[in-house]
Amino acid sequence: MKKNFFTVLPLVITFAVIFAWQLYVEQPTPTVEPSTSQTANQHQIDHNPATNNPQLLAAYNDRVGKLQVKGQGTIVKILKDDLEGSRHQRLLLRVNDNQTVLIAHNIDLAPRIPNPEVGDIVEFYGEYVWNNKGGVIHWTHKDPSSRHTDGWLRYHGKRYQ
Repeated sequence: MKKNFFTVLPLVITFAVIFAWQLYVEQPTPTVEPSTSQTANQHQIDHNPATNNPQLLAAYNDRVGKLQVKGQGTIVKILKDDLEGSRHQRLLLRVNDNQTVLIAHNIDLAPRIPNPEVGDIVEFYGEYVWNNKGGVIHWTHKDPSSRHTDGWLRYHGKRYQ
């Protein structure tokens, strides 16, 4: 019995930490709009996404298949829209020192981010799906059939969902 306890204990601790982090991440985000000067200088903010997304790094390292996440990253590349099937706006975000994620934002169900710029910060709430390139965040919109958690993107203080 003692051997089973020590085998299970690390798993219990891991799940407790993930649960506590999820509760922290799920806190409502204030809807205060930034001032004009804040918005104009957003791309110049000294931003270290590595301190903001430990959940994403853990999900990548543990090859987690699907996970609802909230975080932010810096745009490092703006990709062409994916026009196969549902149309998706695609942005590559640096979310920590060693990880980028692809944002696949369904623009058939949500408004696109107008004129995103490399270096700007995008906040997100959506479903992370692991891949060997860092992962994909999708479901950044409302679910019209109400079967999935609604997600969103926030750019320059405006929410896109």
